[in-house]
Amino acid sequence: MAIPYLWVDKNVGGQAVIEGVMMRSPARISTSVRQPNGDIVTLTEPFVSLTKRVKVLGWPIIRGIISFFEMLILGIKTLNYSAEIAAVTANGEDNPKGPVSKKITFSIILAMVFALAVGIGFFFFLPLLLAQLIGIHRTAFGFNIIAGIIRVAIFIAYIKAIAGFKDIQRVFAYHGAEHKSIYAFENELPLTVENASKFSTLHPRCGTSFLLIVALFAIFVFSISDTIFAIIIGHQPMLLQRFAVHFSLLPLIAGISYELLKLSGRTRDNKITKFLVAPGLWLQTITTREPDAGQLEVAITALKSSIEGTELEPKPLTS
Repeated sequence: MAIPYLWVDKNVGGQAVIEGVMMRSPARISTSVRQPNGDIVTLTEPFVSLTKRVKVLGWPIIRGIISFFEMLILGIKTLNYSAEIAAVTANGEDNPKGPVSKKITFSIILAMVFALAVGIGFFFFLPLLLAQLIGIHRTAFGFNIIAGIIRVAIFIAYIKAIAGFKDIQRVFAYHGAEHKSIYAFENELPLTVENASKFSTLHPRCGTSFLLIVALFAIFVFSISDTIFAIIIGHQPMLLQRFAVHFSLLPLIAGISYELLKLSGRTRDNKITKFLVAPGLWLQTITTREPDAGQLEVAITALKSSIEGTELEPKPLTS
């Protein structure tokens, strides 16, 4: 017979890593990774966001900016850990302090720095350059509409391109497992593979949706900033001026987008919300795959570990 559970408000999220899932609760972060020998290894660390420790950093919009950079740093850290665990030898031995670990750490850091530089150039500067070459830089709104369309098109094309790789498909399956396990948690069900498997791989609070919200909301913000620039200076900004202004506004856009994403999670049954989150959910049809039972087990292990001993942990009802 099923045990009745008492649940409280939920506030968990996560991300897929190499052969595993990272889950974050308000009190800790847990990363579970499947080793080649089939074992699940979990690293759990205490973590309290700066938005909870410093009052002003918890204000709306500001908390979104802080959370964005926190998740970027945590993403690098958990990817590094998962790469080390996934690189264990076939007989189950590993050497986390040896040359292999150092090589992985250096490679991942180098790759992340390179990816960030390429990302800024490819997804941010290139759309501005192409829109300018088209010759519509005299009108702020028209320019940013075209640049925004180019930016979103490049982003979608990039995701579709990498989705063809087998290793990426496994990461996408763990992404789906993350969403399914969180759905089971949010719906007050015991965290089992059977319960999690019933849910969708698409979730409105996903980071993929966040990136799309940023790209779309940026069109509006950049149009306003370009108009203000033109009023003050007397002409539309030149390419490098536009790049500098737009780039400086990214933290603000990320902060507002974060608030919109949280709002969509709280009002997901609203018809307007459903319409607004539809593009992000569609994009997740590319970035998620249906996970197998083993991948769901890993995601659930990470989720259970992240909430264990906290107020979020479900407790059996007592008579």
